[in-house]
Amino acid sequence: MNIGEISKKADLPTKTVRYYADVGLVKPTGRTDAGYRTYDEKALRKLIFVRRSRAMGFSVQECRKLLGLYEDQGRASSEVREIAKQHLVEINEKLSELKKLQKELSMLVHSCKGDNRPDCPIIDALGRG
Repeated sequence: MNIGEISKKADLPTKTVRYYADVGLVKPTGRTDAGYRTYDEKALRKLIFVRRSRAMGFSVQECRKLLGLYEDQGRASSEVREIAKQHLVEINEKLSELKKLQKELSMLVHSCKGDNRPDCPIIDALGRG
């Protein structure tokens, strides 16, 4: 498959496929006479794996670890679980931060009259740091 074909099948932009190849997440299986990258079904499965992992918020580095475990038939599921568990902790921390931001911003929005006067509690709060 050329890069256009694999990008469509993996539902990724060609630029992203190139990036994943450049950072070593997936390797082209060859090159055409013109020098274009070619990929096989194994590369397609890896790209889909990475796309789904990234959609869940895993970093490129985490994807690298997960891909290594994906390819390792002797892996222990505990290793995969630990990576996912740590990521879940990070997601929960971000959610907590977002909830705090939501509460604060909601209070500010409700306290701002939104009229033609220049005084604004939102601007005041942002200026306080």
